[in-house]
Amino acid sequence: MSRTKPVVLVSAVAVAAALLGFVSFTATKPSSPGSSGSSAVAEVSADPSAGVYPELEAYARRDASDKLALGRADAPVVLIEYADFKCGYCGKFVRDTEPVLIEKYVDKGILRIEWRNFPIFGEESEAVARASWAAGQQGRFWEFHKAAYAEGAKEKGFGKDRLAALAKEAGVPDAARFTKDTDGAPAREAVGEDQEQGYALGATSTPSFLVNGRPIAGAQPLETFTEAIEAAAKAAKSAPAKAKP
Repeated sequence: MSRTKPVVLVSAVAVAAALLGFVSFTATKPSSPGSSGSSAVAEVSADPSAGVYPELEAYARRDASDKLALGRADAPVVLIEYADFKCGYCGKFVRDTEPVLIEKYVDKGILRIEWRNFPIFGEESEAVARASWAAGQQGRFWEFHKAAYAEGAKEKGFGKDRLAALAKEAGVPDAARFTKDTDGAPAREAVGEDQEQGYALGATSTPSFLVNGRPIAGAQPLETFTEAIEAAAKAAKSAPAKAKP
């Protein structure tokens, strides 16, 4: 199964996103302090129904074979995360917020989380992004993701030896395959595709999110995500059923 959407669709949605103002990120501070990393985040309306752009829902792949996704492919709400493993605020989200969302929504079939590698901090960011993809090919992406975002992990860097250590910690079974996949063309293409998608949407900082077409930028408080997810779930429940092709 192809991982990509038709080019025409992606281009059309990118144009719609620009026209609808998704690119209007502002350089503000997150509501709660976090470690160093990206500092640009967006203003988020207190109204969870505000700023929802149905056109942006097309970016959800909903591919049951996607190894970098968590939750049911047919979940009513999809949270897409564009992130960099060297981003301190991304780590804050993973440690403080994501586990709550998984327990409260993913495990109950309400939410699906789709990861997009969005490396913006240089060569090591690119390398660890490819490594995460390689771990995913052996079914250990989320374990690698957790290890790479553990407290203090990014301060150790993401050189080759460190990536191998993270893969071992994540339980990646075939170390030789992991190394080969990390350096291979498919990993570079997959990371490049995610990166291009993020830039097309106007994302200039990490983490950046889409929740059923609603953009959220930065490691915002848990309440921002729960309000957006619950509003999206309610909207999905009340929406008329879509006709199957």
